[in-house]
Amino acid sequence: MSIRKASPQRLADIVRERGPGESAARAVLARLRAEVRRRDRSLGLTEGFGRIYQMMRAAPTLTARLEELGQQMTDALAAVLAEETGAAPDDPLPRVAAAQIGAVHSLVFAEIGRRITAGESPDEIADALEVLLDAAEDLLGGRLLAYAPAGGGGV
Repeated sequence: MSIRKASPQRLADIVRERGPGESAARAVLARLRAEVRRRDRSLGLTEGFGRIYQMMRAAPTLTARLEELGQQMTDALAAVLAEETGAAPDDPLPRVAAAQIGAVHSLVFAEIGRRITAGESPDEIADALEVLLDAAEDLLGGRLLAYAPAGGGGV
């Protein structure tokens, strides 16, 4: 994700914008798939992004900022999930769900970085990301994939 586009509210916004009945995890997966398919610049799926990525990773302050943003995204998502599901303050489920969704989101960006560094083209990376997202969805499990449907509370 480019620093310019990075927002601590990214995952929370995706979940808030989901359609009726769509779960939080499915909304994030659908958005990632759509961004991959259109080779969205915010993912770095453009020619020449490899040089920018290497520069970002070489700067410890930028790396730290990206990691901090990832944690802020997960925290913001957990807050939205807790609010939407009416979870009690000590209920760990919204935090656990947000951590799992956030982990998939982070994995996508780590995979992009790994493949960019290896010199793969945006099209090759996008093809690999489709497979990665399918595998992630298969492993997430039914409960998380059904958790917090829009307008429907928790599961």
